[in-house]
Amino acid sequence: MVYIFFMLVLLLPVLAGFGKIFQHFIGEIFSGISGLLLSGIFSVALGFTLIAFFLPLNIYIEVIALLVGLAAFFYFKVDIEFWKFFSENSLLFFLLTIITVFFGSYSPFILDHFGYYLPTIKWLSEFGLAKGISNLDLLLGQISVWHLFQAGFSNFTDPFLRINVLVLLVYVIYIFEKKSWIHLIFLPFLFLFSQSPSPDLPVIAISLLFLTEFLNRNKNATLLFAFSVFVFLLKPTMIWLPLFSLLYGLMILRSPLKFLLPGSFLLLLFIFKNLWTFGYPVFPVAVFDLGLSWAPNPEILKTSAQVAAQKTFDMQFTAAEIENFTIAEHIRNWLLLSGIKGFIHVSFILSLLAFFFLALKKKSTITWLLFISILCKSILVLYFSAQYRFFLDVFFVIFFVSVYQVISRKYAIGIFAGLSVFCAVFLSFPNVVKNYIPSFKLGNFMSSFKKEQFLKPSHFELKNYTTHQIGNLKFHVVENYPFSFDTPLPAISPAYIQEDLNAGIFPQLKGETLKNGFLWRKLSAKEKEKLKIVVQGFQQP
Repeated sequence: MVYIFFMLVLLLPVLAGFGKIFQHFIGEIFSGISGLLLSGIFSVALGFTLIAFFLPLNIYIEVIALLVGLAAFFYFKVDIEFWKFFSENSLLFFLLTIITVFFGSYSPFILDHFGYYLPTIKWLSEFGLAKGISNLDLLLGQISVWHLFQAGFSNFTDPFLRINVLVLLVYVIYIFEKKSWIHLIFLPFLFLFSQSPSPDLPVIAISLLFLTEFLNRNKNATLLFAFSVFVFLLKPTMIWLPLFSLLYGLMILRSPLKFLLPGSFLLLLFIFKNLWTFGYPVFPVAVFDLGLSWAPNPEILKTSAQVAAQKTFDMQFTAAEIENFTIAEHIRNWLLLSGIKGFIHVSFILSLLAFFFLALKKKSTITWLLFISILCKSILVLYFSAQYRFFLDVFFVIFFVSVYQVISRKYAIGIFAGLSVFCAVFLSFPNVVKNYIPSFKLGNFMSSFKKEQFLKPSHFELKNYTTHQIGNLKFHVVENYPFSFDTPLPAISPAYIQEDLNAGIFPQLKGETLKNGFLWRKLSAKEKEKLKIVVQGFQQP
């Protein structure tokens, strides 16, 4: 917890400094310290993204960012604004800060933390954006802008990758500045994402803040759209937010089309980043083929699509079975999945129906535009990969719109307290979760509270790997574990090596260094036998 407090004390002024620079030259998205901090996150994340095309996000880049942010913080006298806010707010704010840091100190349990977040951040901090990195490990090709932001502060300021705790504190500051107490109800759910640099937390938190701004008739259409596209850059399944922002600007504010220009630039940056790392405009869909030499092998993409289909049905059916489903079987099997995911799917459909009737009842243009945006996002998710984690944000949005006018400060605090206790029990006693919700597989990766958390956050180390070489690529493979999260680079997860072997291909260096990126080529008969030996090695019990 001490380490997390250090990160907050250092990064809050830095981001506020960058936010002041942003507001000085571009404008204010909304007033208050929370608006400053959000503008700082926006500008620094985009700055790190542009830098990563040319340089690794190492400690030199981090130190420069810290110095510039701190200099701006004092030059623009933002310290006076900070002092005013923190001196005027009650004990409740500081209690919420301690609770937030407490939850952020638990050990990560989201599988993507080890299979995607850590490897991605490691690559970005050591090499930056490597062209065609999806040839090495397909998941690395998606690279969220959130992980670029985290990577830039991972060398010194936040080595335990608890940047999401900072976002939660920005969220709390917004609650107190705007007296929007309903947001307290969502905090306990977000606590479950605070141990990892998961993009889910910032996109949910920021989207809820923006919903408040939309409902309060914020008139800054240009920045509303640009920041909404920024959320899309963090997690593309949040496509409903830029779509809603677009409709809001056109139909509510009657803004001229020029308000789309900054956000459109961000969309072009998103597409270019995907082309650079993945070879196609939108990860992981192989559409609009530009014939780039570093695009992934078609067999690898086909395997990825099959796995995504299986995950849609919680791995309860084979790819062949899913392919032969009729439309009716697709719907029935998805809704009636055994375990907690089937319950979530049914709840999702019922929530959409409830939202439709709410829009009919309210007869509000904003509510209808929001419903249309959520419905479009839902259709896209259901079509491409209807995994429950891709539409969790829909539940938050529908609940928020339904009750934001009726929840008082007193009830919000009471609900927050009850849910926080539940979350603390949930994280501290994982065996309870395993026993009572056996279908919740993440329960197997949760660990109880440890006294060491009072000093530094819990984390997991393995550092067990072997080294091999195929062609011009010398690579490392983790032993007796599925994820290469702390293996030296270049590391390839066992599952992807198996997929390469099945496809008869293997990644190769595109140039002389790892920074130059990767291509794939077919394996020779001798190389295929050598790779089989590698696979047999990590398949041993």
